[in-house]
Amino acid sequence: MSKQKLSLQEQLLKSGLVSSAQAKSAKSDKRKQTEQQRKNNITVVDEAKELVKKAQTEKVERDRELNQLIKQQEEQKHLVAQVKQLIELNKQPKDADGLAYHFNDGNKVKTLYVSETMREQIIRGRLAIVKLGSSYEVVASEVAQKIGLRDPAYIIVHNEQGTDAVDNKDDPYAGYQIPDDLMW
Repeated sequence: MSKQKLSLQEQLLKSGLVSSAQAKSAKSDKRKQTEQQRKNNITVVDEAKELVKKAQTEKVERDRELNQLIKQQEEQKHLVAQVKQLIELNKQPKDADGLAYHFNDGNKVKTLYVSETMREQIIRGRLAIVKLGSSYEVVASEVAQKIGLRDPAYIIVHNEQGTDAVDNKDDPYAGYQIPDDLMW
């Protein structure tokens, strides 16, 4: 006994659920529909497939945006870690018994105690003051420039390095010497 696979139409006919006229009519309608589609070059649009495809496209786009956001957050964390490392490795020692250097952080005046030479170097732009968390550190000008490239918000005081020679031709006080012990 060999089992033959019968089509659904043949199975329905055999069981008596449909008549042979109904089966011929269904077969004829199916053939006419496929010929008309072929003749008019019409493709049947399956709405379910279109909705699934649209949903997949939207999901891929959302995933891409989410991945981009995560990547930006990772890059930001990496930059913050680089800045922190630059500050930690290059900070200058503070002098608690030194001179007070006053500077603005936002709209608050802050004070940092540094040695006299460090104070002069900050004024001349050779050193800079940067913010690390809630504390302030003094770093070299070159390090401050590297920090500024990554995130300029960390730099609190970074004076421009000027030339020591000042144009004195129009200065009426050019002939007078400034005392060494004068502090502003």
